This record gives sequence, structure tokens and C-alpha cells, in this order.
Amino acid sequence: PTQPYACVIVLALFCLYKTMTRHPYQRLRAQQFELPEVGISEEDNIRSLHLGSPTIQSSMNLDDPSELVLSYSQAMMGWLLFQDPPAHITQIGLGGGSFARWLAEFCPVTLQTVVEIHPQVIAIAQAMFEIPAESDTFELVEADGADFIKTMRGGTDVIMVDGFDGEQIIDALVDVPFFQDCHTALTEQGIFVTNWWQGDKRFDHFVEKLRIVFDDRVLLLPALTHGNIAVFAFKDTPEMNLDKLKKRADKLQETYHLDFAHMVHSIKSRHQHNGKVLQFTPA
Repeated sequence: PTQPYACVIVLALFCLYKTMTRHPYQRLRAQQFELPEVGISEEDNIRSLHLGSPTIQSSMNLDDPSELVLSYSQAMMGWLLFQDPPAHITQIGLGGGSFARWLAEFCPVTLQTVVEIHPQVIAIAQAMFEIPAESDTFELVEADGADFIKTMRGGTDVIMVDGFDGEQIIDALVDVPFFQDCHTALTEQGIFVTNWWQGDKRFDHFVEKLRIVFDDRVLLLPALTHGNIAVFAFKDTPEMNLDKLKKRADKLQETYHLDFAHMVHSIKSRHQHNGKVLQFTPA
């Protein structure tokens, strides 16, 4: 979705952030002028973050900050159909912190490591989007996500990637070397989750590259609106029995207040099946 917005520059917050203690991984680097300017907008009690364009990157309900406002963010939580809340999640791309807030609320014992390359995004998320404070269960790292993931070898259960600039997905996050590094970083039952836009002419090429790295174990879950698709890649074969997935969806819906039943239907619409067992093969 797009809408006009007034760009807000927060130099004071940026300077304050730069004085904070750096994560041990974090490297000093030259200023990166190509990073897009960050802006925010508010409408009907929804605060949104933008990166150099009117496109909304992330939104927060001021009355219910943990709510996943955007349909693509809801779809990305579909990995819960295949795995219980894990010990550790790595997020590449902070945005307005939608996943960080939701996980802190609904999966409080899961350890989160969030990697964000843009210091201004971090500063604004901390000041205006109510992300969790750093703690034993929440770690925020200023770094290039594609570089950082190389440091995690079998150390994370779920990798969630939402890496867009103001116009399109970051190229380094849709290439085979990155997918291979993510595969290595995951535990044996790990799940890779990403948000892509079906309107991108390269979409099918992205999916094919991911299938190669994850031995065809890839499922697509279209979001309800705007052409976004949550893409899941599995290190091992997950539960594919449709009856079991539907029963699990009903239980998850009671706990997490997301429409998991519709998620199962959406996955089923994109993949072949015999009425009983889902297949990875696209429909």
C-alpha cells in the first residue's frame, strides 16, 4: 500500500543511538550514503514507517502495539503451522519492529536476534515503535544481515527475512549464497521465512533458487492483500497432512488470534495435493 506522508528526520535520535554500547559483532564502517531516508506517517491511529518512498514498510496500531497490522506480516507467522515456538529466531530487517513486538508478546521465552543495517531505522524503531528493550531474550544488532548470518552455523531455529529498500527487495537477500548461508545457520528442523512480492518479474527465479538450496522443500502462502507472498523453506520435511494442519490451525488460532485456517487454505491453493497430503510442487 502507498500513501502520502511527511518525512521525519531524527538526527538527534540518530546521534543518541550512536553513543549507545555496540553489539560485540558490530563493526565500525564508513557512513553509507546510499541508505534511504526514513520517514513516518500516522493515519487512523496507525503509525507507519517508510524508506525513501510512500510505500509502507511496517505499521503499528497505537492502541495495540503487538498487533500485526499488515497482512503480509500475518502471513509470515505461518511457520507456526509447522513448528512450535522455537528457542531462537533470527530476524533480518527490523523495520518498525512488528515481528519483534509480536514475538515478545506471544512467544516470550523465544530468544530474538534482530539484525538491521540502517542506524536511522533502529533509532526510530526504538523511539517511536515500541520495540522491546535489549535483554536476555532480545538482541538488536546493527549489521548487514547477509554478512551476519554467516556467523550462525546451526545456531538458530527460524530465520525471518524482510529486507526491502523503498522500491524493491535487497538483491543480496535473494541470491544462492545467502540462501546457502541461511541453510547452514538453521538447526536440523529449522525454517527459513521471507516476504516477497509476486509482482516482481524475478519472483519465479527467486523461488527456483531457494528450491535448489532447500531440496525443493518450499511452500508459498499468499498474503490477503497487495500481492505479497510469505515463502517458507524447510531444512527437513514438515507435517504435510492436511487434516493435521487444519486441526493445528484451529488450536493456533485460539492462542495467537491469527487466521491460521485461512493460511492452510492459501497454501493449499498454491500447491498440488491429493486432498489428504500437501505437496511442495506448485499447483
